Formats: sequence, C-alpha cells, structure tokens
Amino acid sequence: MERGTHSGDESRGEAKASEPTWLKAAPLVFLFLWSGGYSAVTLALDGTGPIYLQVLRYAAVLAILIPAWVIVRPPLPATRAAYLHLAMVGTLVQGLYFGSANFAIQLGASAAVLGIVLALQPVLVALVAPWLLGERTNSLAWFGLALGLAGAVVAILAKSGIGGATVVGATTAFVSLLFITVGTLYERRFGTAHHPIVSNGIQCGVALAWSIPLALALEPWRFDATPTVLAAIAYLAIGNSIVSMTLLFAMIRAGAAARATSLMFLVPAVSASMAWVVLGEPMPPAVWVGFALAAAGVALVRRR
Repeated sequence: MERGTHSGDESRGEAKASEPTWLKAAPLVFLFLWSGGYSAVTLALDGTGPIYLQVLRYAAVLAILIPAWVIVRPPLPATRAAYLHLAMVGTLVQGLYFGSANFAIQLGASAAVLGIVLALQPVLVALVAPWLLGERTNSLAWFGLALGLAGAVVAILAKSGIGGATVVGATTAFVSLLFITVGTLYERRFGTAHHPIVSNGIQCGVALAWSIPLALALEPWRFDATPTVLAAIAYLAIGNSIVSMTLLFAMIRAGAAARATSLMFLVPAVSASMAWVVLGEPMPPAVWVGFALAAAGVALVRRR
C-alpha cells in the first residue's frame, strides 16, 4: 500500500519504528475481542431490545469512563472541530453501525449472512480509499483482499451455512456494512489521536444521546437482568466499545485503512474457533481451511 510522497513514506517509516509495544499487539487483541461480539449481542438480545441494548451498553461505558476521567484528568479536545469529528465517528460507528447490527440480528440475519456481508468491508474500503484518502492498493494487496474474502466465506459457509436469514435482516446487515465503512474512512481522513477515555467517552456519549429518545419512542422497556445478559452487556461495553474501538482507530491512524480493516477477514473463523472452545459448538475441518486462506490474505494486505 502506498500513500502520499516520498517524504510521507519516510515519516511513516519513522512512526513504525517508534510505535509503542501495545500497538504492535493491537491486531491480535482486537481480533480476539471483536470476534466475540456477535455471540454477546445474541445473548444480550435475550434480555432487552436492540435500541435499549444500545442505551444499556453506552450507559455502562459512561459509568466506567466518567469516573476514570475524574481520576486521570486527560486533556479534552482543543477545538470545536475536534469535538465534531469525534461526534461524527461516534454516530457512524458506535451508534449507527452497532445499532443496525443489533437490528440485523433481531430481524433474522443469520451468523453466516452477517459474517459474509461484514467481510466485504476491507474490499469496500480499498475501492473507495484511492478517491477519498489518496491510498493506492497495489496488485499484491488486491490479491490478498480476494484471498481474505474467499477464506472468510469458506469459514462462514462451513460453520453454519448461508440459510436462515430474512430479506430485511440481510438488507439491514448491508446498511450496517455501509456505516462501519464510512466511519472507518472518516476516521482515517479526519481523526486525530486523543486520550482513549476522552475519545470513547465523547463517541459513546453521542451514541447514547440519540439512542435514548429512539428507544423511548420505538421500543417497550424490557430488561431481564440475568447474569448472562449482564455479562454480555459488560463484554460489549468494555471489550467492543472501549478496547476494540480504541485499537481499531489507533491502527487506522497508524497505517492505511484497508490494511487495518483487513483483519475483519479473520473474524468469522476466529468466532467459530472461540465457540468451539468455549461453547463446544462443532468446528468443521473446512473452517480451518478458510482460516488459513483468510490469514494468508491478511498477511498480503498488511505488507507495506
């Protein structure tokens, strides 16, 4: 992947050499936490509705981050534009992407269909990035994108088949794909580094602000506070909304957008592996074939 001038390449090389250790570990941590999100949403929706899940999720995030800000006192954004950029990313990703994914599951999008649709994100980002971000994708990276997508599809089909999805559920899954893609590109174009407490607090606060009136207007209140539902909401709040999003945006700012999002190709196979270990769900051998193809594709895309 190439972007900008020779001096830009040199500056990225210097940044790569000096990047912190936690950023080097970010891909594996992100992949593990993100892959558990679908199961957590499914469990949480047993106890509440899709919009109220957003309300509970972001209320939990703010219950953690507001006291953390009082203790740590990280600097707030210096300009109004910085606030607006954080609010826009929060709306697109934390609000609209996660919200539409909740609805897709609620409306009957099977794990296979949702996985295949969201596995298209790296390809969509690579198609749009040259025009919006000036990031060029070379032929080797395109081959990696195709290989990664093929591996994701093989893993999904081997695990659960493609049946069992309603038209409206699949359509909502595609809407979710558009929101995460636009949010990723927006962050790459306008995002700047802020303390994670500040960035996640503002983004989730914005998502909570519009989720509350929508939930009151569109859904009956229902909350079965079982240990499983509470654990699922805690996982979504901490594992996905705080840690995963912090790592994803850090990786996007540190490199090309298509390179960072290519990790999504590995999510279906890793999700199946986690379900196999934790829940005892069947793990067809073809899933490992898909995992190998996706891993090879990601390796090619993430080469500089």
